[in-house]
Amino acid sequence: MTAFLYHQYNYGFDNYGVLIHDPKSLKTACVDVGDSEKALSELKNKNWTLDEIWITHHHGDHTDGLLDLKQKTGAFVYGPRQKSQIIRGLDKELSDGDEFIFSNQTVRVIHTPGHTIDMVNFYLPDQNTLFSGDTLFALGCGRIFEGNAAMMWESLKKLIILPEETIIYCSHEYTLANAEFSISIDPKNKALQERVKAIKDLRNMDLPTIPTNMGLELKTNPFLRASDPKIRLQLDMVTEQDTKVFEKVRLLKDNF
Repeated sequence: MTAFLYHQYNYGFDNYGVLIHDPKSLKTACVDVGDSEKALSELKNKNWTLDEIWITHHHGDHTDGLLDLKQKTGAFVYGPRQKSQIIRGLDKELSDGDEFIFSNQTVRVIHTPGHTIDMVNFYLPDQNTLFSGDTLFALGCGRIFEGNAAMMWESLKKLIILPEETIIYCSHEYTLANAEFSISIDPKNKALQERVKAIKDLRNMDLPTIPTNMGLELKTNPFLRASDPKIRLQLDMVTEQDTKVFEKVRLLKDNF
C-alpha cells in the first residue's frame, strides 16, 4: 500500500490547508480552500498538479478560494450535501457513510454536524488519517454555531471509535489556547501537563502543533472525555449524562 505524502500549509490568521499526494500515481488533492493563491503557490513549490478538492463545510475561511482554484486547475470538487448554506463549485455532494476513491484508496465520509450542520470529515482508513475540519481540534472541538451540544457530542463519538493510531489533521492552530483551557479543568492529568509544555515549546519556535493523533487526544482532550471520572469530579457532575458533561465543558471553553 502506497504511503501518501501530506503537505500542511498555513493561510490567513490560523488556518491550515493540506495537500495529499500519491508519489506513485502523482495524484494530488487539497483539503479546503480559504486562499486559492496560497494553495497554488504550495502546489507550485511541490511541483504537484491538483486533481481533487475536498471541502469540509461552508464557512468562508474554508471555501473563499474554491471557485478560483477549481477554475485554474480543473480539479474535481467533493463536499458536503447542502444543508445550511450553498457551496458554489461542488461536483459531488457527500453524506455520512459515503465513500469515494482517491488514487486507488478509499476515502470515507463522516458527517459530523455541530459546528455547522453540513460539516463532513474525510477518513482514509488505509492511511490511518483523518481530516477533521472544524469538528475535532488538538485539545479542543469546534464552537457550536448551527447545531447543539447533543449533536456535537454524537459527532465526536463517531471519531472517538477510530483507531488510536489515527493521524488527525484539523483546520486551525488553536492548540495553545485549548491547552490553557484544558489544564484548567484537568489540572492533575500528567499526560496533559507534559503535552502543554511541549505545545508551548513548539509555539515559541513558531512551529505547528498539528497533526495530532487519536490516542493522544483520548488521553488529554477534555472534549472527548465526558465519561472520565476526574473531569466529572472537577466539574461536580459525577452522576450527569455524558452529553451534559460535554455541554458544560463546551460552555466553559466558550467563556474562558
